[in-house]
Amino acid sequence: MSQISITRAHGLSPKKARLAAEAVAADLQAEYGLQYAWDDDGTLSFQRAGISGQLTLERRQVTVQVRLGLLFLPFKASFEREIHDYFDQRFAPRSA
Repeated sequence: MSQISITRAHGLSPKKARLAAEAVAADLQAEYGLQYAWDDDGTLSFQRAGISGQLTLERRQVTVQVRLGLLFLPFKASFEREIHDYFDQRFAPRSA
């Protein structure tokens, strides 16, 4: 099993950060069939066969940790690029 761990700073309010996380989760569900749910501690957990992980929101940063099963190992670099792209799109500070 392989792991991806990415932490990025963001400048969103807690409400906007949660909405951004929901948008990422909905995209992942549509594209990869991942199921997701918010835990009691405010962590967004997601999974499907061969992939599981968590997205954690803090005041000024977002962290995603993904565990890939053997069948998804060849796609690790692609998943990492896609996570960075999602973070750029959803969590980047908006200019006024």
